[in-house]
Amino acid sequence: MSETDVPTPYVPAAVEPKWQSRWAERGTNAAKLDAPTRPFYALMMFPYPSAEGLHVGNLFAFTGSDISARFHRLLGHDVFQPLGFDAFGIHSENYALKVGAHPMELTPKNVANFTRQLGRAGFMVDWNQKVDTSRADYYKWTQWVFLQLHKQGLAYKKAAAVNWCPTDKTVLANEQVENGVCERCGTAVEQRFLEQWFFRISEYAPRLLANLDWLDWSPVTRQAQRNWIGKSEGAELTFDIAAHDASVTVFTTRADTIYGATYLVLAPEHPLVGALTTDAQRDVVTQYVDATKKQDLISRKSSKEKTGVFTGSYAINPATGAQIPVWIADYVLMEYGTGAIMAVPGHDERDFEFAQGFNLPIVRVVAGPDDHADTPLGDAAFTDDDHGRLVNSGEFDGLAVQEAKRTVTTWLEGKQHAKAVTNYRLHDWCISRQRYWGPPIPIIYCDDCGAVPVPESQLPVELPFISDFKPDDSGISPLARHEEWYRVPCPTCRKPARRETDVSDTFLDSAWYFLRYPSANHSNVPFDAARTKTWLPVNSYIGGNEHAVLHLLYSRFITMVLKDGGFIDFEEPFTRFRAHGMIIREGAKMSKSKGNVINPDVYMEEWGADAFRMYLMFLGPYEEGGDFRDQGISGVRRFLDRLWSSVRDAGTEGTPDAEVLRKLHRTIKKVGEDTANLAYNTAIAAMMEYMNAVRRGERAPHRDELLPLVQLVAPFAPHLAEECWEQLGHSGSVFDAGWPVFDAAMLVDNTVDLVVQVNGKVRSKLHVPVDITQDAALALAMQEEGVAKFVTDTPKKVIFVPKRLLNIVV
Repeated sequence: MSETDVPTPYVPAAVEPKWQSRWAERGTNAAKLDAPTRPFYALMMFPYPSAEGLHVGNLFAFTGSDISARFHRLLGHDVFQPLGFDAFGIHSENYALKVGAHPMELTPKNVANFTRQLGRAGFMVDWNQKVDTSRADYYKWTQWVFLQLHKQGLAYKKAAAVNWCPTDKTVLANEQVENGVCERCGTAVEQRFLEQWFFRISEYAPRLLANLDWLDWSPVTRQAQRNWIGKSEGAELTFDIAAHDASVTVFTTRADTIYGATYLVLAPEHPLVGALTTDAQRDVVTQYVDATKKQDLISRKSSKEKTGVFTGSYAINPATGAQIPVWIADYVLMEYGTGAIMAVPGHDERDFEFAQGFNLPIVRVVAGPDDHADTPLGDAAFTDDDHGRLVNSGEFDGLAVQEAKRTVTTWLEGKQHAKAVTNYRLHDWCISRQRYWGPPIPIIYCDDCGAVPVPESQLPVELPFISDFKPDDSGISPLARHEEWYRVPCPTCRKPARRETDVSDTFLDSAWYFLRYPSANHSNVPFDAARTKTWLPVNSYIGGNEHAVLHLLYSRFITMVLKDGGFIDFEEPFTRFRAHGMIIREGAKMSKSKGNVINPDVYMEEWGADAFRMYLMFLGPYEEGGDFRDQGISGVRRFLDRLWSSVRDAGTEGTPDAEVLRKLHRTIKKVGEDTANLAYNTAIAAMMEYMNAVRRGERAPHRDELLPLVQLVAPFAPHLAEECWEQLGHSGSVFDAGWPVFDAAMLVDNTVDLVVQVNGKVRSKLHVPVDITQDAALALAMQEEGVAKFVTDTPKKVIFVPKRLLNIVV
């Protein structure tokens, strides 16, 4: 269909393809990567290209980001908004196994389908800079990132306790386990000890925490990161073991309660368990340790049931000199602190429950304002630290808790039994995965040279096409079944060696992708120095709350590492981050089993992409989400129809209506402020309200009343806005026209509603100039039939309150 054939009624099927073709022909959405005047990097979290295609949650997220990007373009920025695909990972691999396909063949088809759907939605995406994490020209540089960490001593391999899914047959991150089962398949998760590659993210905990103070992120997201990093000020205390040449170190934030420590607890994996277990206890301890290995780490952290066994050995409390029993229990984890705790059951609920269950001593060493040293604890630990003071604590009796923490630590330091330390909950990032669909880790093992990094000149280590990619229960990657692939010469000595057969975590793919976008077409470097300096850090990042901790944390860590390596000059990747909400349907979460999943293609076909985009944004606050109800989209479509017909009906004779113009300038101010703050639903409501004013009484609009409205609606309904802009006589894109500017003088009300009473009873309301006099107001009131019939004689008195009230007393 030619441009002149666009029908008079609003038909999205004619308008939207026209403008998508026009944008592609003109390069409208392509960023000026090498010579921007006001660069603005607008980033949306890239999707995993599922076989099911684009879902409404993707479209909701991307539309909100696209509106923000288009808004900034209208403000005069050179906007770069790329999009790509997080295409590696277990989701794609599992689906391929399920349908009997190969992920190397299936994933490109999924990417092509997603690209088609995203193009139909009309996003202002620079597709010239697309990335696909499963392509060798991308993961070559993911492997390069690994090598940079290895060079800086931040990548290492060790045996560690990990979550293992027997069905997916791979290691799971902690966040992938819910209530002891795999979040994907529902299988009970086990614990295994495997040789794994780790990144030393824990060394960056202080920086990762400190920078949260100034990042322009929502408070909820920043707090989630703080909680995950988990800073604790405390002390490492040393307990000598009676009748042993050994000692146990514990970390505690409550050194002040040392006098109440009545037993120690070690993690079942603690290296001293074997040495401290007596012959009489060996069988029961061994059975307990073996049973613990079958549990997943998440269940061990969250289980309400307290289990444990006595080792048979005793530690010496450094404050009291008393011998206290050493136990092992699965609620203590080797990955946190030192893998051992001092138990103070009088003032810790978890220790209290354990002590009650095993009949261990419970001593009060902190008392409240109304308690004394002998006040019974009752059925719970006393945990009111803010108002507590020490009791049964020797020379420290009477000290407030906060003062006692410092004083007791200093005292124990003097006895060579303590050291003040700062601890973090954050532990090192395990990146090894025993699956097929991911980037091979670029390490070669040589019997003479050890673990040798693959030379950068030999990257990428390409993932081979293998038909038997299904994982097994051995804990070894499917790549390990292919000797023809992993047998290679050592890069250092050229003797026979073997490749690492694990692949890296998908989180590593996405931890640096924002750096690749501006340089996606550069094959010789991961990111061009000049372009990176121009466009990074990202000005605006929008994504889901489910990634508010780990993805953002890992991206921040990798950025800091690259800065320390001298590759970039900034250490925080995202200047501003906002998390979007979630869409539900008819009050329920969407799922295939409920049959309430929204297929965006169907709605865009029926209503048009612009109407669907605007309706998603109209459902509720963008950062909260909303309830999708089919009947609601018709209201948004009516608004677009009215805008379309108003543009067609607009005249140029005379001048715009003064009241409509006043409303216009209020609307420009409102929509601009709300769009900047992602308050899209109220911005749309303001535009609808203005449209009602423009067409009140089905009046014919003036062209100048509509031009700014088309600019306001452009980020929300870009195809329709472009067509309307052209119909109003413009040859260029509306997105090159700028954002309309409001006149502050027009925001001041020159009229007011004046209530008219007769003998105190409301009889009318007048819309009058703000500076109307009493006489003029009275004259206008007497012209109202509802007033005149009650005033048959000269008024006895007139009470006039300017801008508010006219009361006629008769």
